[in-house]
Amino acid sequence: MRHFLTLKDLTSEELQALINRASELKKMQHQGEIYQPLKNKVLAMIFEKSSTRTRVSFESAMIQFGGGSIFLSPDDTQLGRGEPVEDSARVISSMVDAVMIRTFEHAKLETFAKYSSVPVINALTDDFHPCQLLADMQTYQEHRGSIKGKKVVWIGDGNNMCHSYINAAQQFGFELHIATPAGYEPKSEVVSAVEAKIELFNSAVEAAKDADLVVTDVWASMGQEEEQRKREQAFADYQVNNDIMKVAAKDALFMHCLPAHRGEEVTAEVIDGDQSVVWDEAENRLHAQKALLEFLCADRA
Repeated sequence: MRHFLTLKDLTSEELQALINRASELKKMQHQGEIYQPLKNKVLAMIFEKSSTRTRVSFESAMIQFGGGSIFLSPDDTQLGRGEPVEDSARVISSMVDAVMIRTFEHAKLETFAKYSSVPVINALTDDFHPCQLLADMQTYQEHRGSIKGKKVVWIGDGNNMCHSYINAAQQFGFELHIATPAGYEPKSEVVSAVEAKIELFNSAVEAAKDADLVVTDVWASMGQEEEQRKREQAFADYQVNNDIMKVAAKDALFMHCLPAHRGEEVTAEVIDGDQSVVWDEAENRLHAQKALLEFLCADRA
């Protein structure tokens, strides 16, 4: 049995096969082909953080695959509050075929996986967001071919998305430039735990030079809303705008995991412009997660 808590839980070869499969499943769905490898299988979806894309994509994936899903909101389950995480894991996993968790502390997810009898999927923690990276890598490949050896620039907060890009740099073999204001760098232990070409910058323009892919995210993640004003000042020079895209490679793509705040981390011109692939990227959450669910669950009796 396998879990998907970070990109490192799969080998580079498995991840590549997964995004190739995601594109195949996308084509099948667009052609109206019915494919139901998870008939009568159930996915428990535990949300301690709200989300639009994550819920819609996982629920749709299970329905299209012939299975079903159970949505558990923060009101329905109190992981570690009303009951120890270990106990919740044992009970919930005894009734379903896979568990998807979107929570705050990554350690809570790891504890749940340790005591779960079925595969556990990280649908976002404060430290990592690997499902989004599957969609991002699929999107890049569909538009530009292999990302191996390419230059990617992350501009903004050294958050869970940034951490997952750090893992992806190793697993997919690209060079990663990270531009953050002082004090907002990614965790040093995440950077030091990978073997990849990674460079940290305090200048977005410097970091973006000749980049093949430009990526950003909101300046204040879930749970950091009170810091919004302080962050707006700190990140003022880290907006992805036409000046940034001009120094990137001529055929550079722009990605954002959404929701986006136009006028803050990205201008409307960029996110709604020709180099932006954010809508494909968002749709690919569905297809990449279908490939992941198939990989983790289809061969389980």
